Amino acid sequence: MPVFDYKARSRKGERKEGSLEAPDRRAALRQMESQGLVPVSVVESGADKSASKGQRFSWRLGKERMGTRDVLTFTTELSDLLASGMTLGNALNCLANRKTGKANDKIIASVRDEIIRGSSLSDSMEQHTATFSGLYINMIRAGEASGALSEVLRRLVAHYERIQETKEKVVMALVYPAIVLSLGVLTLIFSMVVVVPKFSIIFEQMDQALPLPTQILIGSSQWLARYGVFLLIGIIIGFIMANRAVKTKQGRLWWHGFILKMPLIRGVVASGIYSNFARTLGTLLANGVPVLRALQIVEQTVGNVVIGRELSKARDRVTDGTTISGPLAAGKVLPVMMTDMLAIGEQTGDMTGALTHIARRYENELDRNVKIFTTALEPILIVFVAVMVGFVAVSILMAVFNLTNGLDV
Repeated sequence: MPVFDYKARSRKGERKEGSLEAPDRRAALRQMESQGLVPVSVVESGADKSASKGQRFSWRLGKERMGTRDVLTFTTELSDLLASGMTLGNALNCLANRKTGKANDKIIASVRDEIIRGSSLSDSMEQHTATFSGLYINMIRAGEASGALSEVLRRLVAHYERIQETKEKVVMALVYPAIVLSLGVLTLIFSMVVVVPKFSIIFEQMDQALPLPTQILIGSSQWLARYGVFLLIGIIIGFIMANRAVKTKQGRLWWHGFILKMPLIRGVVASGIYSNFARTLGTLLANGVPVLRALQIVEQTVGNVVIGRELSKARDRVTDGTTISGPLAAGKVLPVMMTDMLAIGEQTGDMTGALTHIARRYENELDRNVKIFTTALEPILIVFVAVMVGFVAVSILMAVFNLTNGLDV
């Protein structure tokens, strides 16, 4: 019968190592769980590991990726199954057997198979970094070390629900302005391409001088009819080039800095970034992730290169033995109120509590900024659309009145 070497944690978090005989890895896992042990690593003695490495490498090459909502659903269901008393292997097997027809099936099955081979949950998820972020993996690893995996999963669910809610607030704030602007532009294009040419034929037959606004309108309509396709191609090419430029290091740095300076938008974007920063850092520290590793993860997930660069500088200074608040305040990118609250948390020894207060403050501020943004943007867009469409209507009416006066009607 095969012999398996294992590493595990007791329910109290004590580290255990040893070996046991079992028909296969699944049976070995069941034996350990019956003894009250949480498996960390189970490897068959003398097994050929090269095949396992090849299989893991093949999974890394895959393009499968779970969406944010899918990850949130998976985490919620896994947490519920573990809380109900189901073992990790059985819980993953239950989730893997649900055939959704999406990438979720392969990813969850891969994680389950790696668990059966003896890998820890965090190591299995680390093979799918496109799906599971550094924050997610490190919190799972901390939960495995402490023996409180189910609790960590619940905290991950709460964290990702807050992050998703913040993103949805920003997206919803942009939906109505985008609809108004799109309809206004489509109306203008329809007027210039369909309506104005019909009136221009009538005006030409009347053979009378037209007002300047009407001449500008007809000229613009004729230019759009002739070169509209080229204009559209130019806009698409310009968008593609701008998108590629923004993806470069310097382009991304300029764009993210520009967003933080734009009126109306900067309040929404900055509040979302600050609340995300505080929630993520607080969640990591509360789950026992070391501060330097936590800062590195936040730097990668904060969503803004300018602020991420300041976090990188702060992390280097923290390595030298200084506090977090001091280096962050020296960068002058984060608000003074935020760094002051961090300093208070360091002084009282309650960084997690301070970060929770910061997150709540900026989540409330995000709500206010979203309302200000939508309230201010609606009349601006309405005036903009009214001016565009109104110019077309007034130009045509001026020509009609001018022709009517010429006919002495």
